[in-house]
Amino acid sequence: MDETVRQIGELLLGSVPTIIYMLLLWGAYAALVHRPLMRVLKERHDKTEGAIEKARADVAAAAARTSEYEQRLREARSAVFKAQEARRQRVAQLRADAVAQAKGKAHAQIEQARQAIESDKQSAQANLQADSGRLAAEIIRTVLKPVAAEAGQ
Repeated sequence: MDETVRQIGELLLGSVPTIIYMLLLWGAYAALVHRPLMRVLKERHDKTEGAIEKARADVAAAAARTSEYEQRLREARSAVFKAQEARRQRVAQLRADAVAQAKGKAHAQIEQARQAIESDKQSAQANLQADSGRLAAEIIRTVLKPVAAEAGQ
């Protein structure tokens, strides 16, 4: 067993330079190859996957802005429709007021016309009464004149 331990010791002692060379090689690989390779891979990821993720984030932000724009557009349309409805109601009220005013004027004119017709009727009746008395006297005179002329002869 001593021989085995001695051989293992020699092997370990002989492998020390190899271990040192391996550590130096690993350090050189890490410094010369691995770190630059990781940097390039990170840049590549940033340019490809990162760009895709950024594009997704931009699309989500655009969708949010579009949703907000559509909401504002709906609110603006609603405000326009409310304003139009208020204007329609105001115009309808003005129209109703104008119709009521026109009806009132028409009724006033009709009443004035009725009064004028009544006044004309009364003056015509008064004229007819006066003319009827005069015409009745003239008719009597005309009818009695030939009778009086015959009686006087």
